[in-house]
Amino acid sequence: MPQDTLGFASHDHSTCVNAALTAADAACAQRAVQLTPVRRRVLEILLESHAAMGAYDVLARLDAEGFGSKPPVAYRALTFLVEQGFVHRIERLNAFVACVHPGTAHDPAFMICRACGTVAEAQVNAAMDQTAALSGFQLEQTVIEAEGLCPSCQPEAVT
Repeated sequence: MPQDTLGFASHDHSTCVNAALTAADAACAQRAVQLTPVRRRVLEILLESHAAMGAYDVLARLDAEGFGSKPPVAYRALTFLVEQGFVHRIERLNAFVACVHPGTAHDPAFMICRACGTVAEAQVNAAMDQTAALSGFQLEQTVIEAEGLCPSCQPEAVT
């Protein structure tokens, strides 16, 4: 399975998490912005699985770990992480997921399992770019969210 759909593929998750944190650290240093302890912890929480989490779920974890219980704590960290490209907002779920390609400019497409909540990120394919170009439309940002069943949640009787 391609590297950019890690949410459904078997992979070394600790390597996945370490690579994302290393990329975030490097991007913050290059951009002269701070990955504060709260921001880093929010990113770590989202990196724990490839499932999307709501802001209040993140806030509950932060509060349990002594980072504070006020909603702005989570929202400010999430806003920073989205602005820096380390996290994506999944509109359909009103939730957030760690980026598979942290700190790089790209147009994501999300496959969301309606059964287990796992989210896999892929790149928007060239067909969208070609269609836009042919119609004279100038793409600025593309986000695709598709819902279905991941391989683990599909019935075994599917033929």
